[in-house]
This record gives sequence, C-alpha cells and structure tokens, in this order.
Amino acid sequence: MSTVVQHPGSLKGARLPKWSPWAIAGGSVAVSVGLGLAAGIESRIQWGLIASLLFVLGTYVLAARVEGRRQAKDRIATSLVWVAFLLAVVPLFSLVWSTVERGVKVLDVYFLTHSMGVVGDSEPGGGIYHAIIGTLEQVGIATLIAAPIGVLTAIYLVEYGRGALARAVTFFVDVMTGIPSIVAGLFILSLLLILDMSFSGFAGALALAILMMPVVVRSTEEMLKLVPNELREASLALGVPKWRTILKVVLPTAVGGITTGVMLAVARIAGETAPVLLLVFGNPFINNNPFDGAQASLPLYIYQQYANSAGSEAAYDRAWAAALTLIAFVMILNLAARGIARWKAPKTGR
Repeated sequence: MSTVVQHPGSLKGARLPKWSPWAIAGGSVAVSVGLGLAAGIESRIQWGLIASLLFVLGTYVLAARVEGRRQAKDRIATSLVWVAFLLAVVPLFSLVWSTVERGVKVLDVYFLTHSMGVVGDSEPGGGIYHAIIGTLEQVGIATLIAAPIGVLTAIYLVEYGRGALARAVTFFVDVMTGIPSIVAGLFILSLLLILDMSFSGFAGALALAILMMPVVVRSTEEMLKLVPNELREASLALGVPKWRTILKVVLPTAVGGITTGVMLAVARIAGETAPVLLLVFGNPFINNNPFDGAQASLPLYIYQQYANSAGSEAAYDRAWAAALTLIAFVMILNLAARGIARWKAPKTGR
C-alpha cells in the first residue's frame, strides 16, 4: 500500500496567481468591446458597464473553481469594491480632463489679469480678474463669519452641551446642512428688501456663510470627539480650568482636522452660483469694495458666459477657462489645508 506524503504547504488550498485580476479585467474589456460592436452599441459607457459585470462574474467563476466558493465570495467582494472605485474615479477624471482640455485655450496671464470691461460676451478678449477679486472677497468674508461661529458651536456641543438646548442646536444644524443654496439666497434677499439695501458682495457672503456654517460645525464636532478623553482628564487632574484645557489641549490636538474641515467648507461654497446670482448680481468691471455695488464672482461669471455662448466660441472658451481656474482655486485650498494640518499637528516625541 502506497503512502501519501503531505508537505507542510499541502494543507493550503490552491490559489489564483497574483496577475489573475488583471487578466480577467483584460479579458472582460475585450469581450465587452466585441459584444458591443456585434450588438451595434457605440456608447463606451455601456461597454464599461458590461466589462464591469463580466469582471465580477468571471472573478467569481474562476475563484469558485480553483479556490472554492468561500474564497470566491471574498474575491467577488473585492471585485465589487474595485468596480465601485472605478465607477467613481472615471467620471471625475473625465470631468477634469474635459475642463483642462477646453479651458487652456484662453487661460493665460492676460485672461487672469483683465476684466471684461467693455468687451461684449460675444466678442473675443476679456478676462476674469474682476471675478477672482469678487470670489476671494466673498469667500473670505463668509469664512471670517462662519468659521469662528461654527467652531465655537461645535465646542459647545462636544464640551458643554447637555439637555434640551444642545438637542435643539444639533437639530437645527442638521436642518441647515440640507438647506438648498437658493433658500439661503432668498433669505438674505428678503433681509435686503426689508433693510432697503442694494446688491453687494457682502450680501452674497452672508448667504455663503449660512451654507458654510453647518459644514464647519459637523466637521469640527467630529474632530473634537476624536480627541482622547484621557488628555482632558489629565489636564483637569492637574488643576487646569476646563476652558484652558480646551484652548491648550483639545484644540491643538484637533487643529489639523478642524482646518481640513474649514477648507472643505470653503471649497463647498466657492462654487455656489444661486446665492451670488440673487445677491451679487454680477459686474463686468472691477469692484474691489464688497460693501458697495454689484460684484462679480467665478461661478456667476461661468454661468453668464455659458448662458451667452450661443453662437459665440469666445464666451464658451471663457466659461471653460474660468471653470478650470475655479478647480485650481479649490485644489490650492485643499493643498494649503493639508500643509497647515501637518504644520499644526501635535508633535509626539519618542
């Protein structure tokens, strides 16, 4: 009778090679293209959806035959995660690529340093300098208003808030998070009519501050909750007052996350068009005073140029160039937030 010698590695089941997901993905794409051409499907989006479905099914079938059904379930879960990731990234990459491709046509130093002035929407030339000034001033004023109020509100909810008042504040913050931007614009517009005030960049900044505040509160609240209670207890045990503990221990520990949250809130309001359209009104000339007269902004400039781009290639190109500038503005804000977060992060010694 023969004996079977089991090596130490024989207890481990068979596994697919590491390159198998790439091979399955390539085969799925090839089959999807073939089926699409055979069926007369011209949309690449439909080709991608078919390839995704084939990739998930192919992964499960091969894994079930080679590794077993239990391991195949793990493989299919991983495949679904990758498919979901690609479905999210591909449209984003396509959007950025289209914006860069169309926006670089007129994006130069002249475009960034000149306003529309007396240039008609259908005429070539002009720039976005007046819109950049308006956006920086409006977003800056909104940040100066919303950031302190939002951070202090979050500190109250996390460190002091108890009872009915805290629950009421939390409820209204949740409600404000879902308020459409047009509603905030109409609210400030009604105040302007009551107070007999005219359009201005400051009015737009007030509406943007309303939209920004709940985002700052929520992000700051979550960052403060991540601070270990042991740090608070150690500070209080040394006799440090609670307000000083918050100022010297809690906030420095969470400053990186708080800064990131504020920058995300700034990026959220930087592209708002509805409140600006109602309250700032737009101005083709440079207006450096946000408290007097109509002003321009990048989102409003994009809307106006695209709305007037019928039969005008110049206005169409200016709209895409302004959109590219706005994306670059948001990207710079995020990079600055990461830099500040690393700079202000508490240093831990060994």
